[in-house]
Amino acid sequence: MAGELTMPKLSDSMADAVIVRWLKGPGEAFARGEALIEVETDKATVIYEAEEDGTLGSILVPEGSAAAVGEPIATLGNGEPARPREQVEAVRRPAPPQQDAAAAEPAAPPPPRPPPTSGDGAEPRRPNASPVARRTAVELGVSLHGLTGTGPSGRITREDVRRAAAAAPPSDERAAAGTGHADLVALTPTQATIARRMLESATTIPVFSVTADVDMSAVVALRREARDQVDAVPSLNDFVIKAAAAALREFPRFNASYRDGQVAIHSRVNVGVAVATDDALLVPVVFDADRRTVAEIARETRRLADAARRRALRPEELHDGTFTVSNLGMFGTRSFTAIIDPPQVAILAVGAVRRAAVEDERGAVAFRDVMTVTLTCDHRVVYGAHGAQFLTRLRELLERPLALLI
Repeated sequence: MAGELTMPKLSDSMADAVIVRWLKGPGEAFARGEALIEVETDKATVIYEAEEDGTLGSILVPEGSAAAVGEPIATLGNGEPARPREQVEAVRRPAPPQQDAAAAEPAAPPPPRPPPTSGDGAEPRRPNASPVARRTAVELGVSLHGLTGTGPSGRITREDVRRAAAAAPPSDERAAAGTGHADLVALTPTQATIARRMLESATTIPVFSVTADVDMSAVVALRREARDQVDAVPSLNDFVIKAAAAALREFPRFNASYRDGQVAIHSRVNVGVAVATDDALLVPVVFDADRRTVAEIARETRRLADAARRRALRPEELHDGTFTVSNLGMFGTRSFTAIIDPPQVAILAVGAVRRAAVEDERGAVAFRDVMTVTLTCDHRVVYGAHGAQFLTRLRELLERPLALLI
């Protein structure tokens, strides 16, 4: 590691990240494996550790700013005196020419530079902007032409784009008067990645959904009895995860990924569990869920949910899911359709358990604890009959839950 430190790639889908905190200052030495920076990626806030010994020179990307993967975020020194932190944003800018101190006068800021042309004045060249600045400009509807960059070598940064968006007048004064003042809120890296992946899923995956009602009365009774015997009773969702994992073992095409016209059927059953945080949706993974007991799954889901809400998940806890369970039952939602997280080929949406009048095997009416589940599938890999068979097996496992406890 020599010359400069670049933004590392800390997740498969990461395109850029925000530096939350520098854990070393300019001029400080560090050893391999020592914590350098705290970074907010598209999935979690993680600590990046040094890959080799070195000395931090000057910080190019200050705390709270974003950088694209591979973009320089700091220089690496050889033990030179540290530069003051307030000077870090001046790194790589050419020094002003020396002049007589007596004759020196405060210089007026230079006028905005016009967009460079190709030489014949016909077509402006591509603005010098970072990848994250380009994406932010698209999101906020800001033109990069004419913007003066404050980054290294005059590069336009995301902060430059945000300032330009805040200073721009509303494009339609009548609309502004009708709706009032609008505050533009930029997406966080996590939210931007979710938006990008969900758009990819909605526009590239041909999907279908199948829905079934599951009698959860036996599971509800088991949990009620367990309250007097154990401290941490598995949730309804823990039983769903276990049942889904068992069904995935029997129907391996749902435990797969679609890649370049081929289906990759995975040997491990890793169930992702959607967790809503204050500003994002994270999907930590319960690895080898088919081999874990319901109690083990319960302990793992509690740990992962707590880490997700604290944004303390490790990158490896967000990778390699083969199937996802999304549960909105705790919000009273009866049923919904979830969007597949590519390259997975299916996702299970779980609604709330409700008391419903049903006909029993003797033809009488009884009230049971019923839950609606919806399976969304990639039609390139599985078909309607497959989806119905999967849900039928899932329902059988949940309506006779003792088999899940063995």
